[in-house]
Amino acid sequence: MDISVVIPLYNEAESLPELYAWIERVMKANNFSYEVIFVNDGSTDNSWEVIEGLKKRSPFVKGVKFRRNYGKSPGLHCGFERAEGDVIITMDADLQDSPDEIPELYRMIMEEDYDVVSGWKKKRYDPITKTVPTKLFNATARKFSGIKLHDFNCGLKAYKNIVVKNIEVYNDMHRYIPYLAKIAGFNKIGEKVVQHQARKYGTTKFGLSRFVNGYLDLITLWFTSRFGKKPMHFFGLWGSVMFFIGFIALVVVLGMKMASLYAGDPLPLVTSSPYFYISLTAMILGTQLFLAGFLGELISRSDSKRNHYKIEAEI
Repeated sequence: MDISVVIPLYNEAESLPELYAWIERVMKANNFSYEVIFVNDGSTDNSWEVIEGLKKRSPFVKGVKFRRNYGKSPGLHCGFERAEGDVIITMDADLQDSPDEIPELYRMIMEEDYDVVSGWKKKRYDPITKTVPTKLFNATARKFSGIKLHDFNCGLKAYKNIVVKNIEVYNDMHRYIPYLAKIAGFNKIGEKVVQHQARKYGTTKFGLSRFVNGYLDLITLWFTSRFGKKPMHFFGLWGSVMFFIGFIALVVVLGMKMASLYAGDPLPLVTSSPYFYISLTAMILGTQLFLAGFLGELISRSDSKRNHYKIEAEI
């Protein structure tokens, strides 16, 4: 199979028939063998009924229905698990991503041998309350990840099948799939300018919480990618620094006490020196950091149930 299109969605019933008809036209015009996997993320409208109707009319439609709303990343994860195409295309269901971009994305993966191709909505039709935070977010993501992409948030992306089978998308990490791919060893990551269209139906799901969570997820991913497998490299380093500070402070305290005793003065008391408390605090913190590092080495990072979701139906 040439292409699997994975579309996570939440309350997008109005746009689904038009979106699928558009995808179908593009696939037929280019003679692609394909499948379209809709992942209904606990929609409260009749999105699932629309997907069932599309399935009855076309054998190329597949659907997954979550019992409740989990988020975009779980939707992509379940779609990736079921995708069989040589190239996996992801897009949003709100008609802001153009299916006309699919042939060129497919060509870049197959002919130019990119592992990942990310869309760049150079000209956007979003309100300024969304575009300004997005630019700040993308600048930070480029700095942390070392990947020169202009639009990490773009839902329109293309992947080799082997890429999506070797990464785990969880929590809200869908923004950083190129970074996850890089961590997994897929380093040929490209970018393509794509069309952006104004939302035709419904309302945007973007909000301040998504913007803030994006930064927190980026820091989490950066930290775990650098120190996740060897937490002692982080905790052991800072534990050593704190313990060394405590040791130096203790030497100072003992030196001052020995000098006083040598001079025949039993004062000052050790506990009257601020260095005593600095040494005590620093050595306790150093010990705790060491213990955290050892525990991190012993505890498995992967939870076997992290990506188990309650799926109500699948067609």
